[in-house]
Amino acid sequence: MEHIRILHTNDLHSHFESFPKIGRYLTQAQADPGSDEVFTFDAGDFMDRSHPFTDATEGQFNVELMNSFHYSAVTIGNNEGISNPHETLERLFDHAQFPILLANLREEDGTFPHWAQPYKIFTTKAGTRIAVIGFTAAYPMTYGPNHWQVFKPEDLLPKLLHKLQGQYDLLFLLTHIGYLQDRSLAKKFPQIDLIVGGHSHTLLPGGEKCNQTWLVQTGKWGRYVGDVALTVDSEHNLVAVKPRTVAVADLPEEQGDEELIADYQQDGEQKLDQYKVADLPDKFAGDKLAALQASLSAMADFAGTDLAMLNSGLFVTPFKAGIITKKDLQKALPHPMHVVRASLSGRDLWRLVREVEKNRHFLHKFHLQGMSFRGKIFGDMYYRGLKYDPNTKQVFVNGQKIDPNKTYQIAVLDHHVLVPFFPTLAIMGKNEFLFPKFLREVVADYLAKRYPIKAKEDVHVRNSQK
Repeated sequence: MEHIRILHTNDLHSHFESFPKIGRYLTQAQADPGSDEVFTFDAGDFMDRSHPFTDATEGQFNVELMNSFHYSAVTIGNNEGISNPHETLERLFDHAQFPILLANLREEDGTFPHWAQPYKIFTTKAGTRIAVIGFTAAYPMTYGPNHWQVFKPEDLLPKLLHKLQGQYDLLFLLTHIGYLQDRSLAKKFPQIDLIVGGHSHTLLPGGEKCNQTWLVQTGKWGRYVGDVALTVDSEHNLVAVKPRTVAVADLPEEQGDEELIADYQQDGEQKLDQYKVADLPDKFAGDKLAALQASLSAMADFAGTDLAMLNSGLFVTPFKAGIITKKDLQKALPHPMHVVRASLSGRDLWRLVREVEKNRHFLHKFHLQGMSFRGKIFGDMYYRGLKYDPNTKQVFVNGQKIDPNKTYQIAVLDHHVLVPFFPTLAIMGKNEFLFPKFLREVVADYLAKRYPIKAKEDVHVRNSQK
């Protein structure tokens, strides 16, 4: 009998507070003398630009950490694929010491990215051949504007499996498509032995068997590490599967862990603080409303619209008066979200505003779950160029009563399209996701243009006159 150990992580999202413990666990398990082979996989969203060190290094520091975890192979999540501009993703894995398995992403010309391959066949010392195929979430609305082609896994698998026929004994998928999609693939393709998944932040403490296929996931943020024991007979048939998850909180902490985690935060902030963006007037001092109104104008300016909509919960901190840096903006708006230019008829724009107003009190304290980190609560909704009269239920655009037959354009954010609270926007809107810059970069450009940093002599004169 051959004993194979599969270690796996998913959706770590740059939660570096878990990384020292995870690194030690993986290193010790990889040296397990009781296993004939040990493989280590990550199922995507290893990085998240909500952390300053990830943001400051454009994910390069995360890849260094992935190298230290000695992954056998990884796939990417939407945080790697969509939160990064095309050019950033092209060079993200330049120094990776592991293969990136990604069968469903293509360049605009249809070729595979130079940094990825659709699958890899691993051969154990005992001769067992393990084919591993990687898939990421198929989001054409956002991959398309970022100059990628993305395909549904179920559309590609039949051809891939035909190509791989006779070349493997065990078939694994490494997916960042979510628990429900994993189950769907398991039902459609019973030849799959194991799906190491992510994206939906589902915790499967003992795994789950769906027909003939085992599914494993470890939740989110490095709270758990997955550990699967496989037993394979002399004919390379899988005879036993025992998945488990290990709570990282229960793993021993070592001296220096807290200092290391704090250093990651501090180093990232120091790098970002070197980039000065704008010189803001006194009205921005601790005032979230001023930050929000400037951000609405920034969105409208970027999208080329008169109208904009934004929720206050996105602002973790207000801006400040005086010199504001990339560190300050990253702290205020850590989420890598994109602006969307939505075109709606006046009739549908009226419906959208009514949906916002109908949900206003509910959303005011609605606690966000999923969607990466986009604030703790959804918060209040604010408009630019729109006004709603609750008595007459009329909507006014730049002071004029809305024309139901006219087409209007409004700047919103990607999650306004994706959350279920504003169905008119998702169903009736012609939505253009604007890449490559995300919200805080859009805001930074606007502030730099509106409140440029003056020469040192001008700043000195201004301060002496106060």
